[in-house]
This record gives sequence, structure tokens and C-alpha cells, in this order.
Amino acid sequence: MEYFGFDLVEVIKTVGYAGLFGIIFAETGLFLGFFLPGDSLIFVAGFLASQGFFGPVLLSVILFVAAFTGNLVGYEFGRRVGPRLFTREDSLLFRKDHVTKTKKFYDKYGGKTVMIARFVPIVRTFAPILAGVAGMKYTMFLVYNVAGAALWTLGLVALGYFLGTSVPNIDKYLLPIVLVIVVGSVLPGVIHLYRDRRESLREQAGKGE
Repeated sequence: MEYFGFDLVEVIKTVGYAGLFGIIFAETGLFLGFFLPGDSLIFVAGFLASQGFFGPVLLSVILFVAAFTGNLVGYEFGRRVGPRLFTREDSLLFRKDHVTKTKKFYDKYGGKTVMIARFVPIVRTFAPILAGVAGMKYTMFLVYNVAGAALWTLGLVALGYFLGTSVPNIDKYLLPIVLVIVVGSVLPGVIHLYRDRRESLREQAGKGE
């Protein structure tokens, strides 16, 4: 099953537990991990657990810990770097508009962004960083971090495992399912950007009258 030219199943089999930990940690804690396919990777790992390649409990624990600790690192990075993040120039691994997009998300949902953003690519990478920049209370951050990490990792592992054990020949449908997951995770962000753009155009039209 190919994902942007890579056979995701073979990649996951090759990297194993340690590689999965590193990928999820990077996507949720380091701004350079925004391009990683966390949703589909966790789901496929859950499917492979149903086929006996991974232990489902150990896999779930490893992915949860990776997602949880990744966000902790992101929070500390944002708390220490602070406003300087908004003046950073664009580079190969950093784009200022990703931070701006996440800030709008944060302004709308507040602390819940840390939990909700788990299911939105790019935003989930920068949400803990922005929480640190905004000075979110650490205990509140921990609550949303635990809840978000559990819902995201355990939920997707369980979905992949359940389908793998209950649907005959599910491997034939992995690519369409992954595409649905990707579209489903990207769609909220697209809708959010569309609404922001529409409101911006309305404001400009109002000023022009």
C-alpha cells in the first residue's frame, strides 16, 4: 500500500516499535514533523497488530507515550522560545503560515485545541508549541494532552485492530480506508480556512463601502 510513493505497510514493518515511537514523537513534538502521516500510520500499525505483527497492548502503550511526551517537548519549546517563533523566517522545514493557522485554531478553541488538534494534520504539530507560547497553565495542558493522546493513538489502533480481525480480506481495502482517514483529518482544517477566508473577504468588503 503506497503513501506518497512509500509502501506504508513495509515502512512500518521495517521501523518497528522504535521507529513508530520516533515518528509519532517527532510529529507531535517537533515542528519539523508536520509532514509525517500520523493518522494513517497509527491505523495501519493497528491493522498489523491484528495480523500478529505487533502486540496490540505494547503498540498502544508505545504510541500513547510517544504522543504524550512529544507534546510535552512541544510545550516546553513554545514556552522557552515564545514570541520569537512568529518572527522566524520560512525555511524548508518551517513555514510561518503553519503557526498562524494553529494560532487561529487556538484562539477559537482555547485549551481544548491541544486535544482537538490531534486529529488535524499540521495543527497537531504546532498546537502544543502554541500552548507553551500562550502560557497555558501546565496542569490544564497535561489534562488535554493525556486525553488527546489517548483518543488519537488508542482510538486509531483499536480501529485498525478491529477491522483487521472482523473484516475478511481487509488488506485489499487498506488504501481506500487510509484515504478516508486522511481526508477526514484534513477536511476540518480546510473548512476552517475557507470560513476564515470568507469572513476576511466580508470584512474587506465592509471597509470598502
